Amino acid sequence: MSTSGLKAIAPVPTATDFLDIVLSKTQRKTPTVIHKNFKISRIRNFYMRKVKFTQDSFDEKLGAILEEFPMLDDLHPFLSSLMNVLYDKNHYKLALGQLRTARHLIDQVAKDYVRLLKFADSLYRCKQLKKAALGRMATIMRRQKDPLAYLEQVRQHISRLPNIDPTARTLLICGYPNVGKSSFINKVTRADVDVQPYAFTTKSLFVGHLDYRYMRWQVIDTPGILDHPLEDMNTIEMQSITALAHLKSCVLYFMDLSEQCGYTVEAQCKLFHSIKPLFSNKPVMLVMNKIDVTRLDDLTPENRAFVDEIINSPEVLNVQVSCYTDEGVMELKNKACDALLQHRIDIKMQGTKVHSILNRLHVAQPKARDDVVREPFVPEAVKNKKKYDKNDPERRKLERDIEAEEGGAGVYNINLKKNYILSNPEWKEDHIPEILDGKNIADFVDPDILEKLEALEREEEEMMTTGFYDGVDVPYNSDDEAEAIEAKANLKIKLASQYNKKANRNHAHLPRGTTLHTLTELTTGLSEAGFDPTGLRKRAVRLAKAIGEKRKRREEEKAEMDVDEEESEGEDGDEETEWMDVDGEERPPSNKRAKGNSGEVIAKGRREPRSDRRLAGMRDEVQASKATKLRNLGQRSRNMHAKAGESDRAIRTKMPKHLFAGKRKMGKTDRR
Repeated sequence: MSTSGLKAIAPVPTATDFLDIVLSKTQRKTPTVIHKNFKISRIRNFYMRKVKFTQDSFDEKLGAILEEFPMLDDLHPFLSSLMNVLYDKNHYKLALGQLRTARHLIDQVAKDYVRLLKFADSLYRCKQLKKAALGRMATIMRRQKDPLAYLEQVRQHISRLPNIDPTARTLLICGYPNVGKSSFINKVTRADVDVQPYAFTTKSLFVGHLDYRYMRWQVIDTPGILDHPLEDMNTIEMQSITALAHLKSCVLYFMDLSEQCGYTVEAQCKLFHSIKPLFSNKPVMLVMNKIDVTRLDDLTPENRAFVDEIINSPEVLNVQVSCYTDEGVMELKNKACDALLQHRIDIKMQGTKVHSILNRLHVAQPKARDDVVREPFVPEAVKNKKKYDKNDPERRKLERDIEAEEGGAGVYNINLKKNYILSNPEWKEDHIPEILDGKNIADFVDPDILEKLEALEREEEEMMTTGFYDGVDVPYNSDDEAEAIEAKANLKIKLASQYNKKANRNHAHLPRGTTLHTLTELTTGLSEAGFDPTGLRKRAVRLAKAIGEKRKRREEEKAEMDVDEEESEGEDGDEETEWMDVDGEERPPSNKRAKGNSGEVIAKGRREPRSDRRLAGMRDEVQASKATKLRNLGQRSRNMHAKAGESDRAIRTKMPKHLFAGKRKMGKTDRR
């Protein structure tokens, strides 16, 4: 997590604002609509809901604050140490702990008073308990005035911190005050750090960004450090120490050889040795600044000895720069970035993951198969090929040159066929440049096909005029048969044309008869058509016998039933005779319905149910009607709740009642 993640924390209200927010929300969301004549259970539920809602509002607001402020143990070590330096870790944890305790106490107060409200016996008692509950919650929140104010100060300061990513590639600049650290970061990045001729101009960390080898780098300018024990360092210096200790970076230690910063070369070298333990596992560069005033060769032997002691260290690189004349500034940037990249590669090579990858790799080394010397061969055409020169009049023409000669872009149309590699170059411009078995398909197209077709048609006409087809037998036996076949063909064509019409597409092809035909008519028609109807007549007789036996059995069953049932069954029998076919086959009855005596629509020829299912399980109709009334009464509350939409005839409150109703004291009515 970087410092940018800490900047999204919402503002922390003061204790007074906190109470106003929560209690206003409670009054808005749970307005007082209660009457002394209400049932006591309803009054209890109303005030219990008010207390619980207030508790939930406090819980929600406090929970949001506790979640947004990070736990120091969960942060990156650099951010955790930086917050400890800037805000005091113990004070920070104590403030969050007090808010957490306040949330717990408010929950306990709400739980206790809800338990008391369950046994309240009057409207007055419920109101007093609600008042006491909200008062105790408010008292607990008023005591959190100092933690809330402290956390708001921390939030504001965090929002002003630079956006430092602990995992990014980092160049870290450190050294005594006024040695040119801020001038260097202003040169290599877009950062605008204040530069003044006095010490401790930079009081906090500043971050700039640069690009090197298509990668993003961050450059951190730290405040100046003095050479004294860690316990004596102030907050400004401790920020630099925190960055040196926890950030994986390339350290640029700046020195002022001209001593214009106010500190001797010896003191600057001693500071390097005192903070050297913080440079472990980091590439270090000694930057000798202000060489436009004093160079390394201009130092006295004593000071040169102090500097050489650092330069001769195997892990320290040295560069001489002048931020005033820009001499060596870009060289320093490149060397520092390369040193950090090489260091990161070395760190990765030391891990165990590299060995597991190397074990799966095999580098093949080619071996000579004999002692014959095989020199590289370059074709003569390649050797003699001249380099393209735009000014050479004999140069080879490029497609771009041809385009310019023929009108330029938008006018010139490139010929894609000119580079085809075919056996015959003449095939390139064919309309069908398709190749089959090494030959062009266009070569198999007969160019005289139309003339041959005309000759064939003329030959056919001559054969017809000379009577060549006169001796062919006619396939019809007579003219009547030919006419009948022609009539059938015309009928088929007519039916097909009618079928294809959109309006008749879903209709039956042949019209269905509206009246029934007797067996005699059917057999006569079949005989005239030349078919033998004997089998059909036998089948009809057999079916008629079977239906007669079935009807006889029904009549015997009817005789055993009541007179009323016999009459009803008689009606059924009459109805059945209406739709029974002459030949004995049954047709389904029509869908007509008849009305009974009660006015209900019943199926014709069907019996009414013997009992009313609505009275099932009831003693009589009186008990059934009473059950129906009780059911409707139980559904009334649900029906009332159902009419709560915008389209229902329910007029909602036009003004908040808690602002415009009830007893009011002198003063405003626009708030709680």
